[in-house]
Amino acid sequence: MKLVVVESPAKAKTIEKYLGPGHRVLASYGHVRDLPAKDGSVDPDNGFAMEWEAYADKTRQLKAITDEAKEADTLILATDPDREGEAISWHVQEVLKKRRALPKDVQRVTFNAITKAAVLDAMANPRALDEDLIDAYRARRALDYLVGFTLSPVLWRKLPGAKSAGRVQSVALRLVVDREREIEAFRPQEYWSVAADMEQDGVPFVARLVRWRGNKIDRLTIGNGADAEAAKKDVEAGRFSVASVETKPLTRNPPPPFTTSTLQQEAARKLGFSASHTMRVAQNLYEDGAITYMRTDGVQMDGSAISAARGAIANRYDASYVPDKPRQYQAKAKNAQEAHEAIRPTDFSKDKAGSGDHARLYDLIFKRALASQMASARLERTTVELLDGSGSHALRATGQVVLFPGYLALYEEGRDDVGSSSGKHASADDGDDDGKRLPRMKEGDAPARKAVTAEQHFTQPPPRYSEASLVKKMEELGIGRPSTYAATLQTLKDREYVTLEKNRFQPQESGRLVTSFLERFFERYVSYDYTAGLEDSLDDVSGGRADWQQVLEAFWRDFKPKTVEVMEQKPSEVTAALDEFLGPYLFPDKEDGTDPRLCPACNAGRLSLRGGRYGAFIACSNYPECKFTRRFAQKGGAEDGGDTGPVVLGTDPETGQEITKRSGRFGPYVQLGEGKDAKRGSIPKDVPGEDFGLDWALKLLSLPREVGLHPESGKPITASIGRYGPYLAHDGKYARLTSTMDVFETGMNAAVVKLAEAAAGGGRARGGSREPLKAFGPHPESGAEVKLMEGRFGPYVTDGTTNATLPKAADPAALTLEEAVALLAERAAKGPAKGKKKAAPAKKPAAKKAAAPKKTTAKKDAPLKKPAAKKAPAAKKAAVAE
Repeated sequence: MKLVVVESPAKAKTIEKYLGPGHRVLASYGHVRDLPAKDGSVDPDNGFAMEWEAYADKTRQLKAITDEAKEADTLILATDPDREGEAISWHVQEVLKKRRALPKDVQRVTFNAITKAAVLDAMANPRALDEDLIDAYRARRALDYLVGFTLSPVLWRKLPGAKSAGRVQSVALRLVVDREREIEAFRPQEYWSVAADMEQDGVPFVARLVRWRGNKIDRLTIGNGADAEAAKKDVEAGRFSVASVETKPLTRNPPPPFTTSTLQQEAARKLGFSASHTMRVAQNLYEDGAITYMRTDGVQMDGSAISAARGAIANRYDASYVPDKPRQYQAKAKNAQEAHEAIRPTDFSKDKAGSGDHARLYDLIFKRALASQMASARLERTTVELLDGSGSHALRATGQVVLFPGYLALYEEGRDDVGSSSGKHASADDGDDDGKRLPRMKEGDAPARKAVTAEQHFTQPPPRYSEASLVKKMEELGIGRPSTYAATLQTLKDREYVTLEKNRFQPQESGRLVTSFLERFFERYVSYDYTAGLEDSLDDVSGGRADWQQVLEAFWRDFKPKTVEVMEQKPSEVTAALDEFLGPYLFPDKEDGTDPRLCPACNAGRLSLRGGRYGAFIACSNYPECKFTRRFAQKGGAEDGGDTGPVVLGTDPETGQEITKRSGRFGPYVQLGEGKDAKRGSIPKDVPGEDFGLDWALKLLSLPREVGLHPESGKPITASIGRYGPYLAHDGKYARLTSTMDVFETGMNAAVVKLAEAAAGGGRARGGSREPLKAFGPHPESGAEVKLMEGRFGPYVTDGTTNATLPKAADPAALTLEEAVALLAERAAKGPAKGKKKAAPAKKPAAKKAAAPKKTTAKKDAPLKKPAAKKAPAAKKAAVAE
């Protein structure tokens, strides 16, 4: 019997069907072990020796693989055809070796697509494990671990509120922060454009002023309204005739088929997918056999695929859409040695696959791959120059027509908006006239002038990064590798270093502070060139051109002393250094020449950066006499929201105590009285600032408000504002309210209805009937009904036995039965939830028995082993996530 190990259960079922009798195919469910999240997992003093530990939730998979391996004659490692796939195969082999269950014959096979032909061909051509790829994996894993477990503790101790740092994560964050600094430093420039609406033979067109009074017009040449009005009058007064007509043929070639990064970029532009969602959907398409492997730097397609694509083009269009010779593409990525075939459909006769997001992504992949082998588009661009009688003023009109669409008939690549602080980027007047057809004109013609307009514009700052443009920038700089981009961006969001606003990355205070700290104290390790150079060194390891331990030694030799040096500094010294480093940003020069550090509240003290328990902030040197503060990333003084200390709103009519408005860690709040017994109430965001006064303060301090007694239970219903916003409460059951005003205006009838609706809709109240958000139909194996439900922690799928929470990036509305079944299978493979384990021993005596003999129980019954859970404290796990 031959045992075949792959990553996913969906892949295992398909491949076992292809291979037939004599083969047993099992899934490892991804990586089976990793470096324990504790100090000492990598030992730099012992040749960077690594201590590996099996994942606690992979006990069942490893036992199944071990049991089958003991009975097998041959072990075939058929994990993904990249570095991570090679590493998973190596880990499985090492685990079996330690358990003395490794068959004598071990083979490694790889295939770029899960089709019967590709799988059988791979099985007929096995090879040994690629030691260079394994070394490259070990080097990267050790490097990420060493950075995380060495640098993150420095952050925790010297920079309160910081969560973690990472080799690629921190550099990606710096890109986002640098862009934000560009935007803040940008000063818009005024400029004007002058254009004439013309007409020739009844066909209208627009001609722009390109020369005025003998001088060429650049974008910023006309910088004020007076000059624009003068130019407009000159155009109105002149008689313009055609001086030249120039027609040029243009050719546009199709883009190559997708790589990992270009797929992520285009899916973000055209489908609005996050990088992680794109990879998850692509993974499903790959496992379903619809597309080739989706982690690749390569842009070439297999010869047979090119032939199939050309045949599909000929069937869909006529012969003119098929170029004379097949197109060949060259990879531009710095890393070429791990490149595989580009992402493409496995069958070009199949133009649809899956449903929902899967269908949309497949359509994108199919069209891009097919278009890459289509004929070029042929266009014609016409430029008409018009001069007035004096020759001092010139207008220009441009038009473009498509003579033959070629690949454009099927696919056109999306574009990111681009920009720079120089004013050369897209702006309000950039109407694209190139796509319009011009009327036929010849030299000497005098088109009719209908109107002349002068429009004011302002240069725009560079746009914030989207997921697509950030991935593109990282690839251009050689930072990270395409297969890691999705995880890197997700980490930045999970750490709350950035937020996505209108699909654009915006750095948060914590992200800006971490970046500033790393730039000041670890500048080399967050520099773009150094990070790219380190990636090249790691690529040399995977290509067999460098020794992995020597690469790590070269890094560690300088990195470790630097962390020791910073760790020895006092927090006050770190804050002082950051205050000086961030001075130009925190305290920019004022236009009136006054001291930017002068306190706006007392006009005597100086502002400086301070470190607090919850992070950095700006404060006055005259504290405690002057209590002015502002957040780290907040500019300006009191007029810009700086906290000048408590503001007295009035006195409480009942107690006579003073009511003040204050600013705290979680935003503004009101306080009644002083000291420990003072009553406080947060000021919600939907309370208008201009209307806020004593009346609102009294309302907020009076909460919770009693609405009345419930007509059925006789127990009180209250309305208040909690951590998650306004709500109603009754007998341990809750219902959300829409706004702060609802807290004070909701009456008894409305409250009873809302509480009943919340109970029926699956809120915290038990026993309420709940309707599924979506019914998928019967499970393909068990026959049980699969449903999508709304739960306390978000939507989840269930078959009545197993519940599986949807990933954050998943769209519940687009979820398919196949995806739901895959989520349930993955959840079931992980075993019972931790909460259920704890709940199982209901009887007290049984609980004591199980707790006493910990060591022996752990060996006999692995799932009850508790020490494993202690090996990965949450805080330290955060340190190494890349």
